[in-house]
Amino acid sequence: MIYDRRPDDMVRITTPELADKFIEEQMEALREQIGDKKVLLALSGGVDSSVVAAMLIKAIGDKLTCVHVNHGLLRKGEPEQVIEVFRNQMKANLVYVDATDRFLDKLAGVTDPETKRKIIGGEFIEVFAEEARKLDGIEFLAQGTIWPDILESEAGIKAHHNAGGLPEDMNFKLVEPVKILFKDEVRIVGERLGLPVGMVYRQPFPGPGLGVRCPGAITRDRLEAVRESDAILREEFAKNGLEGKVWQYFTVVPDFKSTGVKDGKRTFDWPCIIRAINTTDVMEVTVEHLSDELIDHLVKRIITEVPGINRVLFDYTPKPPATVEYE
Repeated sequence: MIYDRRPDDMVRITTPELADKFIEEQMEALREQIGDKKVLLALSGGVDSSVVAAMLIKAIGDKLTCVHVNHGLLRKGEPEQVIEVFRNQMKANLVYVDATDRFLDKLAGVTDPETKRKIIGGEFIEVFAEEARKLDGIEFLAQGTIWPDILESEAGIKAHHNAGGLPEDMNFKLVEPVKILFKDEVRIVGERLGLPVGMVYRQPFPGPGLGVRCPGAITRDRLEAVRESDAILREEFAKNGLEGKVWQYFTVVPDFKSTGVKDGKRTFDWPCIIRAINTTDVMEVTVEHLSDELIDHLVKRIITEVPGINRVLFDYTPKPPATVEYE
């Protein structure tokens, strides 16, 4: 059965047995919904879309085409990683589209967070439509929507590229097999589907990517500052045994500057904000407190290695009142 909403009496998926039961039910529902038609999947390489990909491969096999869109808002090295894992290792039917300039040109000068999300979501649909026209029989668009996406959209907290912003005249029918699950449940289902542990427990990454971590109008230089500082943060967390132990960690580079000093000269550059948090259901999050030594080391590396950064700040705010992302 395909649910539009999570049933009030649904038992939280916490065991392999419950995950297997969910997978079995979804296999039947997906085959009934899709029939002999073909499906186009928005494959970001994140946990949610990866689990959807594995589920659809299991349910409909080669009737699935995965499309990975590089919108220029991905983390450092991420497009290459997605191609390696899905095309080379999992042998998926993967189409890679580099649409960096297309996305960034449309986002130029746009400051409103909701408008940015809807531009990104709308452009995604356009890209998928173009790819679909190259294929025969595509009727469905698969997405990694999960239950917190739905709840936060309904509450007006933020629009999601998948739960909101889709054009009304969209020709695709939606396939969203994990839309009634919380993030921790998606991970258990992913394990049971046989996905690599590193993929199942990788950090969640928002659909609009680094676009929501570059508040205000996105510029290429500030976007690169976010990308490079994020790469340093991830590298240091791995070195210090925090990878896989902290649920999510990333950097944000806001659109304002402050005075600093470098090599005896005045600078006027951006701050870099570090966010490190833990959660099970994304509805509430707590802050991971880092050691003074690690903070000092991160500050030194980021201000030394990332052009345009002259301050490093740490965000101690839980959710609520703050959401996970800044936009």
